[in-house]
Amino acid sequence: MTMRLRSRTTVAFLSATLLLAAPVATAQALPAPTASASAATTLELPRPTGPYAVGAEVLHLTDHERTDPWVPEAGDRELMVSVHYPARVAGGSTAAPYMSTEEARLMLAERGLDGIVPASVVSATSTHARTDAPAARGRFPLVLLSPGFGTPRATLTSLAEDLASRGYVVASVDHAYESTGTSFPDGRVLTCAACDAAEAAPDEEAEREVLRTVSTGRAADLSFVLDRLTGARPAWKNSRMIDRRRVAVAGHSIGGSAAASAMLADPRFDAGVNMDGTFFEPVPHSGIGNRPFLMLGTDAGHHPGSLDGSWDKGWRHLDGWKRWLTVKDSGHFTFTDLPELAEQLGLPVDPEAPLSADRSTRITRDYVAAFLDQHLSDRPQPLLDGPTPGNPEVVFQRP
Repeated sequence: MTMRLRSRTTVAFLSATLLLAAPVATAQALPAPTASASAATTLELPRPTGPYAVGAEVLHLTDHERTDPWVPEAGDRELMVSVHYPARVAGGSTAAPYMSTEEARLMLAERGLDGIVPASVVSATSTHARTDAPAARGRFPLVLLSPGFGTPRATLTSLAEDLASRGYVVASVDHAYESTGTSFPDGRVLTCAACDAAEAAPDEEAEREVLRTVSTGRAADLSFVLDRLTGARPAWKNSRMIDRRRVAVAGHSIGGSAAASAMLADPRFDAGVNMDGTFFEPVPHSGIGNRPFLMLGTDAGHHPGSLDGSWDKGWRHLDGWKRWLTVKDSGHFTFTDLPELAEQLGLPVDPEAPLSADRSTRITRDYVAAFLDQHLSDRPQPLLDGPTPGNPEVVFQRP
């Protein structure tokens, strides 16, 4: 029997480890949430670790040269983008919002938590970026982030804030009709028509074709965002702080596949990161132009020879600097904010993926930042040379 996409990507939504071993593996049942899960009334993301204060701004971008692939009658392709950037210590009026209440409600409803965890609690999660914060002086590398399928861009906020504090401009993208809910400035909230298309696919081959279309479509989205941030008429007032010669793309789950697709389609992306995502567009025999690529995933779902064979094939074809790292005791959503939120909410821990929220956050932040520092800023990172005593969960795979 063909396993349906939505059960793969959202059944594990907000447990403390959010088990989903791999996008092509069967999602395992989690303990049922209890009423105590809503005990926490104030949620807070971990503090950024870098020397810069963090600013944030939200952009609504429209690509007038493309029609939306999932809802053609909607017209031009629209994107919502959160930009986090290095800021000066002084300035910035209020903390940047995490997500809208309706985005939180739809996200929780998909997991069956809408009657247990108040949407207002999740939407009010405390962030560490300030709106209208004055930009730091200098030129900084740019990183584009793409979230998992059916998952809001907000769930990558902790990583985005931390990278910004370390000296990166970070643009996190919500791809229209590919999230449980995306709020737009005019009050519209777009839901996941692409999820419906995958769910309606008659067989697994057809479903994978939908997902390949998601990956390549997101690549076009990411190139468009790059255009709007670095082109002749940039959409962001602080665009001059971006060093367009140093650009990376990273993503979680299908966003990680989109990172590889973006590098295949656009030579302006200098480096890429796939966090636990199946390569729905295979890496070709010709490689990705001798550019560096990091594969960071769950040990259970993405070790060599695991059920998701796209990592074995992708590894063989990557032709530049590369690392294949897996994390013991991790789950599919380890690389997002969700373990931190779930732990604070008191949601049950999956015993097969018991990595703590603190370790999930530290590993994701440190290894992604080390990769970017080495390849965008030419700062060698011993952390990437092999196992370290301080990170016993991280396995360097050498197939």
